Amino acid sequence: MIDTDVVVVGGGLAGRVAALSAARRATVSVGLVSRSETTLSGASGLVDVLGYTPDGEGPLADPFAAIPELPEAHPYRVVGVDGVRNGLALFDEAVGDAYSGAGTDRNALVPTCWGRVKPTARYPAGVEAGVASEQRPTSLVGFEELTAVDAPLVADRLADWLPYRINGITFEFPAELDGDAGPVDATPVRMAHAFDAAETDEDGKTPVDRLVDRLGVYLDRKDRVGFPAVLGLERHDSVRAELADRLGLRVFEVPMGPPSVPGMRLEGLLADALADAGVRVETGTSVVGVESDGGHVDRLHLDGSEHDAWEASQFVLATGGVAGGGIRGDRRAVTEPVFGCHVETPTDPDEWGADAPLGDHPFARFGVTVDDELVPLADDDLGPTADDGSREFENLRAAGTVIGGYDFAAEKSGSGVSIATGYAAGAGAAGDVA
Repeated sequence: MIDTDVVVVGGGLAGRVAALSAARRATVSVGLVSRSETTLSGASGLVDVLGYTPDGEGPLADPFAAIPELPEAHPYRVVGVDGVRNGLALFDEAVGDAYSGAGTDRNALVPTCWGRVKPTARYPAGVEAGVASEQRPTSLVGFEELTAVDAPLVADRLADWLPYRINGITFEFPAELDGDAGPVDATPVRMAHAFDAAETDEDGKTPVDRLVDRLGVYLDRKDRVGFPAVLGLERHDSVRAELADRLGLRVFEVPMGPPSVPGMRLEGLLADALADAGVRVETGTSVVGVESDGGHVDRLHLDGSEHDAWEASQFVLATGGVAGGGIRGDRRAVTEPVFGCHVETPTDPDEWGADAPLGDHPFARFGVTVDDELVPLADDDLGPTADDGSREFENLRAAGTVIGGYDFAAEKSGSGVSIATGYAAGAGAAGDVA
């Protein structure tokens, strides 16, 4: 059995930030348990604070100005504007110069592989040269093997949004992709490994050499050029810099969907930060039982772990929402499966969704209800106050998309809420260690 002060359940962005936040108190020991090792590989790597209001107004230029006007139950209203800023400051500290956007309240508009522009507050440094606010002629490059990105189509769609010339070009990928490329056998990851390896062909040319040879005659020297976000996992800064130098252009990456190379890079940055902070991390394990006494969690029982139980003074629940399995439902009920926390839902399951496929679906806002200290409530009808006696467990806090009351996909607020509530939950848990 492991005995520590704070245990975080969940290895996504919220859980990692919560663990980092708790570990800032030097006298507090922190552990993190997660069933997956690559929870961030499904994320774009962008950190959105608030792109649109719940009413669909946007894209927002200043997300912080809109937070005080959000519904009272929104997680941002619980932690407040200062809580959001504190969380982002911790994130900025953890990722360093690998990310851009710190030091401003303004959202950036980042082109995506779907041909749209996304309002986001923090973004990988390799994306910065492509922000849409810089009105500069742009070329986008796609690879024939990467069928998820059609560069000419993306360019056509972006041209409807942006007031400058955009064109798209598609080439064969400049390296052999056969064989085992690593632990995640997916095309974007294999491409990234190929750039990392920089193996030479029979002519002594690396992937960057071959790419420069093919692109040189197509690009206007006033252009900037964007590539799918596959320019290496470990060497992406040097690969991008070499391309920029050889082409004489500004080079950037265009964020993609899963499997996401920038998401994997972010996971690596946060893993390093957790290790530096002394957080004990165990992945590939699931919580199969919770021991509690009188509204107080005592220990967790795990499956797939070398240790059958983790005991702690404080716990943080950060297992994700409906999409991530942290909230589960069938035709009868919606539940939070780890601690059994209450999830408020309409009595009639027919009211959980909307008729229109892209309508306002109530299930998108399903999650645990929390008080002003992020402690899950047994019944949200009793009201969100810390002293109303309705807490599920006095030593359990929640963070991230397991919290209900907002639609992070529509608002473009998922990463920001995860960071802000993760910071607050971790700090609160560390502060309450007996």
